Amino acid sequence: MTAGNADITSAEFAQFQKLIFQIAGISLSDGKKVLLVGRLGKRLKHFGFGTFTQYYRYVTSGEDAAELQNMVDLLTTNETYFFREPKHFEFLQELATKHKTSGSGPFRVWSAASSSGEEAYTMAMVLAEALRGAPWEIVGTDISTQVLQKAQRGHYPLERAEGIPPEYLRKYCLKGVREQAGTLLIAKELRDRVQFLQSNLMDPRKGLGQFDVIFLRNVMIYFDNDTKRKVVSNLVPYLKAEGHFVVGHSESLNGLTEDLVPLRPTIYRRPRIK
Repeated sequence: MTAGNADITSAEFAQFQKLIFQIAGISLSDGKKVLLVGRLGKRLKHFGFGTFTQYYRYVTSGEDAAELQNMVDLLTTNETYFFREPKHFEFLQELATKHKTSGSGPFRVWSAASSSGEEAYTMAMVLAEALRGAPWEIVGTDISTQVLQKAQRGHYPLERAEGIPPEYLRKYCLKGVREQAGTLLIAKELRDRVQFLQSNLMDPRKGLGQFDVIFLRNVMIYFDNDTKRKVVSNLVPYLKAEGHFVVGHSESLNGLTEDLVPLRPTIYRRPRIK
């Protein structure tokens, strides 16, 4: 297995598996060796390293925190898109509409593995429609600084617009012209309402407040069961009593927590303590 002139040994791959697990809780399967070599091989070339061991020693030396973060970015970036698993957003609309008539304070939603922002901006479109003039807030967090920078820009290739309902596309997205042709920009009124912050699910940042809804979708498939339990335990305190916790369609919290009760497949509720 090569990257440029560098071979990766099983022992070297195991070092990176252990490192990314310690930092992000991600279990990198043996099948991800090609992905790791493809993404980190360019960094070896950048620094002029001949082996993955040299790069490993460099990023773990404490000399270059930015490169360690860069490594994390390269190994944790996940695919996402607008209105992924649309039934979750239909449910979010239901909750927001109910909150408008009977809730108090701003309706707060956390996209806890926001990647490049499509999920958070989908939430924003839904809440803008459902709540109209009522207050709402969205926080998007991710461990990767690179994807957060993309998210904050809210600027995407036009092909990413697949899945956005036409009326939302007209109302909340600006189609690029001239040098920006082939792109779309999320409207400023939505970008201003979504806050993106770096946070590690293994040790979430303090001061986020509590949320009516937390989305943690399509990320726990990369965790082992012990890590899943820890992550859910870390996030539950940020959820209001009777708030809702949403996971991906291929994920389940069964056997992982007693703090949340199933409401419907992939959707859980934090009961009020009596």
